[in-house]
Amino acid sequence: MDTSALQDAHRALLDAAATVAGAGGEPVPPPGEWNADQVLAHVALVNAATIAAVAAVTSGANTTYDNRTAHDPWTIEHTIAVAGGNAGLRDRIRRQGDALCALVPALSDAELDTRVPARLVSHDTIMVDEPVPLRDLIAGLAGNELPGHARQLRALLPAA
Repeated sequence: MDTSALQDAHRALLDAAATVAGAGGEPVPPPGEWNADQVLAHVALVNAATIAAVAAVTSGANTTYDNRTAHDPWTIEHTIAVAGGNAGLRDRIRRQGDALCALVPALSDAELDTRVPARLVSHDTIMVDEPVPLRDLIAGLAGNELPGHARQLRALLPAA
């Protein structure tokens, strides 16, 4: 599986995060939205869940993929704290992206086609609640999850 899109999506997200961090001040999100650190913590948690699913499949273990923990307010705040804030979160996400891009090409087609029971939520709405091929979870991270959060970060920038 080619990881170019995954690398590009991580790079774009990290560029957006650095731009927001360099803008000065604490950008205030619209009501009901996350601030930059909360977005980054969510992404770090989603990346960790993806890495865990990849590791489980390659080890032959049964696994599931559930992103609800990545939406939990306490878990998000805890992740911000243990990562050391914005800079630590950006470093963590960069390293997670590197890890995924190193691991994924080593997977066989059979491993990538492994159906993983998945529950994906967004804004308290269940988007997916069925087994999904591991390759689709990875492609969704690259094609939807990371670009969506890069846009969310850029929306925090003051209007030019």
